[in-house]
Amino acid sequence: MRPSIASIVSLALAGVFCMVSAPAQAERIKDLAQVAGVRGNPLVGYGLVVGLDGSGDRTSQTPFTVQSLKTMLDQLGVTIPPGVNPQLKNVAAVAIQAELPAFAKPGQSIDITVSSIGNAGSLRGGSLLMAPLRGADGQIYAIAQGTLVVSGFGAAGRDGSKISVNAPNGGSIPNGAIVERAVAGAAQTGVVTLNLHESDFTTASRIVSAIDGAFGPGRARALDGVTIEVTPPSGDRIGFLARLETLDINPGAAAAKVIVNARTGTVVMGGQVTVLPAAVSHGALTVSITENAQVSQPAEFGRGDTVVTPQSTVQMQQDGSRMFLFAGGTSLESIVRAVNAVGAAPGDIVAILEALKRAGALRAELEVI
Repeated sequence: MRPSIASIVSLALAGVFCMVSAPAQAERIKDLAQVAGVRGNPLVGYGLVVGLDGSGDRTSQTPFTVQSLKTMLDQLGVTIPPGVNPQLKNVAAVAIQAELPAFAKPGQSIDITVSSIGNAGSLRGGSLLMAPLRGADGQIYAIAQGTLVVSGFGAAGRDGSKISVNAPNGGSIPNGAIVERAVAGAAQTGVVTLNLHESDFTTASRIVSAIDGAFGPGRARALDGVTIEVTPPSGDRIGFLARLETLDINPGAAAAKVIVNARTGTVVMGGQVTVLPAAVSHGALTVSITENAQVSQPAEFGRGDTVVTPQSTVQMQQDGSRMFLFAGGTSLESIVRAVNAVGAAPGDIVAILEALKRAGALRAELEVI
């Protein structure tokens, strides 16, 4: 027997309840915050992938591919006669993306992602020629080159039919770029600034208490719900940060929030969600319209024309609606049980939650994505 939509939703939301209603557990400071200035930096570049099996750019539609190839060959001492426009099939223009990790040093390797920006059908089997990677300041921080790893696959027939798995016009190169320039890191003197991943005054206060308890009073102070300044002791700064990031903290409870995906009907509710006293009626109205043609024809040897007139039949059916009551302070478990008791589909659950929020009974932030 196939499970109903209601039972599937019940199991899914019950699983969510089990996850969000579990007691909060201690988390490390390194999982809740990061040291200011210690972050990665995005890099981007442009290059050419060669060695493709006829799946490269159609150069009549992507002239920049030919232009890039001519410029590269000219730098290598190969001159293409004026007026000659090579018709390439095994070359593709690509965009290159990478992230320069914090404290990366010249000579270290980083992973890169390569994506076609023309009309190449596939990058499988191609090799990226040497290409510079630049930061937001326009400076070159890494040089990329290597053979692509493409997980996608595509095939096409002569009649134009084709099939593809994943995206064959993109790939990656593990350790495909070499760092050429380091980025200045955070200052190694003075206070250490911690920035929480999510603003929460309770969590910030508990972090201050934990740091003062481990390293002595007055070491930390919270500037706001995100920023915490810590004064390290004189001596081994790295050892201090290593101890600091391993301190366990019980973070503050998350805000009551309901996330609704209106397109798929997915609903995720936090454990702090409650409902004030409210009554909800759930029902469905089905209207069906049937169109038929009725022919009116004159009698034999009579005068007149044959006329076709439309005939519409409108039927309405309303399922028995049921009403259920939410008591004050209703918990997430009770909400899930009550909504599924009336056999509400995911789309109906979204409508019920939106109505409860509009009525002021839903004590949570409703976010529709």
